[in-house]
Amino acid sequence: MEYRIQKLRDKLKENNLDAAIVTGRPNTLWLSGFTGSTSYLLIGLNKSYLIVDFRYTIQAKQQVFKGIEVIQYEDSFFTTLNTLISQDNIKNIGFEGNIVSYKEYLDLKEKLTNAKSLENIGDTIEKLRIIKDRDEIGRIQEAVLLGDKVFDRIVNFIKPGMKETEIAAELEYIMRKLGAEGPSFQSIVAAGARSAMCHGTASDYVLKKGDALVLDFGVIYRNYCSDMTRTIFIGEPEKEPKEIYQTVKEAQQAVLDTIKPGISGYEADKIARDIIKKAGYGDNFGHGLGHGVGIEIHEAPRLSIKSKDILTDGMVFSVEPGIYVEGLGGVRIEDMVAFVDGKLKNFTTSTKELIVVN
Repeated sequence: MEYRIQKLRDKLKENNLDAAIVTGRPNTLWLSGFTGSTSYLLIGLNKSYLIVDFRYTIQAKQQVFKGIEVIQYEDSFFTTLNTLISQDNIKNIGFEGNIVSYKEYLDLKEKLTNAKSLENIGDTIEKLRIIKDRDEIGRIQEAVLLGDKVFDRIVNFIKPGMKETEIAAELEYIMRKLGAEGPSFQSIVAAGARSAMCHGTASDYVLKKGDALVLDFGVIYRNYCSDMTRTIFIGEPEKEPKEIYQTVKEAQQAVLDTIKPGISGYEADKIARDIIKKAGYGDNFGHGLGHGVGIEIHEAPRLSIKSKDILTDGMVFSVEPGIYVEGLGGVRIEDMVAFVDGKLKNFTTSTKELIVVN
């Protein structure tokens, strides 16, 4: 894990900075291993400190990576930070300008009197997190495989006449029973005409014959997220929903068969979008093809018509084309994949054959 800190230190040196103050929770976890809700992480060019309050001292000492000193503040975070800044002769400090609020910035500026300057490093750390190391890729794959197990069980649970809310509750129960820390986002459970709502969270809608049912969910396992979508049918679907399903499946498979390191997010998106457009549903695919997944459920890179991100080894992302027809319903199929040693690796194992529940 020292490698992650060293990558940040290299960026600090490039920008003539002596240290960075990290408060964003995902960035703190990635750099230190600490999962608590409140802390200040000070990464200097030679030393690193995690400052916590009494509530988290024991937890922090158990979790933080080797080489990071845990300090319990006594007066305030700022007093302790100011002391360390003086002690280590730190002058120019970076902060996460995309995370720190204006009030927090003013507090830092006012109370860190031993600092010479505060500089915005923006999303520097998030950009470092785009490329996953072997440990991260392994954890993500474990999370995805756990999600596959959840899907297997929920399909056997679903029956006509159930409410979407019943299914959502069972999803989370199964996740936790199988060992997940919890859902990685609020599960999307949308049936019938509601399945045309891309982010249709569960309602009291009762499943009936002929409905498409979109299940988009993920788990957190060992601090990393999974994300998957499958669309199943409650009873035999009509002709158009069945054709839409096959189009989405074809579009996704074309992406999986074609993309390779060096392709852009725009180019990947276009592969699926062209197939969906040719089938007459170009206006019904209104979101991007995919997004990065890691400690957070939505990370870089982006796969969309506007994306300039270049997909490379170590990136983990979703591939999730969809078609949504108002009044009829929607279909989305999503897998999580990664580029490993120059090849695409699909972590998601759940079937994409059309599933009918009676």
